[in-house]
Amino acid sequence: MISAPDLISQTRCFDGTLGFYKHFSSSCRSEMKFSVYQPPQAIASPVPVLYYLSGLTCTEENVMAKSGVQQYAAEQGLMLVASDTSPRDTGIPGETDDWDFGIGAGFYVDAIAEPWSQHYQMYSYVVNELPALIAAHFPVLPDRQGIFGHSMGGHGALVCALKNRDRYRSVSAFAPICAPMRCPWGQKAFTHYLGNDKTQWHTYDASELVLTASFPGSILIDQGGADQFLNNQLMPDVFEQACKTAGQSLILRRQAGYDHSYYFIATFIADHVRHHAIALYA
Repeated sequence: MISAPDLISQTRCFDGTLGFYKHFSSSCRSEMKFSVYQPPQAIASPVPVLYYLSGLTCTEENVMAKSGVQQYAAEQGLMLVASDTSPRDTGIPGETDDWDFGIGAGFYVDAIAEPWSQHYQMYSYVVNELPALIAAHFPVLPDRQGIFGHSMGGHGALVCALKNRDRYRSVSAFAPICAPMRCPWGQKAFTHYLGNDKTQWHTYDASELVLTASFPGSILIDQGGADQFLNNQLMPDVFEQACKTAGQSLILRRQAGYDHSYYFIATFIADHVRHHAIALYA
């Protein structure tokens, strides 16, 4: 039996309930935190569940505090779950040295290089452990799951969906890191977490994965045209070309004037929730 998470705090929101939780993760061998928005529909019966993966430096709170997503989750009848972005306070030397690596920067991979492999198992946590916990203790329909995210979390959402096409019915992203093997953020993280063997890197690069593991539905991506990370870190054009090569259905919306912030996310998040609701209630 999966132990129930500990409730940290809870508040009412759009006739639903927003809760923050913690538990000991067997995947990450440390305490992990997550947040859950339960829409009003969940009082009467189980609902589909939508997982959100945050970006660098973020926690399980950012999307709940800054995006306004609860209103749209309530309208569409979706449970919303947001995980933290990495294990914390593991004692690994150097895990707090850089803002773009270590704490707050798990990159949603299962680390295989020491010492990171001892705790940084975010892929297994997001794909297996957290959904099992949610299914055991919250009123969800576990066979109706979607996933989305922002920046590093957008990378994670694309990778999780492409590697688990039978598990997720929908996927979308805001300004995702589309080709981590080619950008400084990804190269730094992959070298430390996965080692120098680049065949391991391919398994966590959406632009590589889509060539052999296309997603059965349409992928929705919003990308701000004034994003300061657009050209050197995010590289949506690389993913767009890979999707064309693979015959993958992709809706890539380039939004003029928008940056990388949660103001950008808040502007378009209603469209993303609807995108998921259509697939999850189909």
